[in-house]
Amino acid sequence: MSKTLVDVDNDMLAFTQHRLGTTTKRDTINRALAIAAAISADDRARALRWLQENAEAFLDFDVLEERERSGL
Repeated sequence: MSKTLVDVDNDMLAFTQHRLGTTTKRDTINRALAIAAAISADDRARALRWLQENAEAFLDFDVLEERERSGL
């Protein structure tokens, strides 16, 4: 854990504390960071699932294989 000095919007902090049910600045910021990281991971997982389900509609695997063999 490190200490970092940052300017925080007090109104946004109060709003976020209320929404998250946290009582300290530290807990609020750490919880918000955890939520942001989870959302990002969820977005990546959703995109990967979509690509796996739809790859054949957008990728010509014969062309990709030929390019791989030819070193392109």
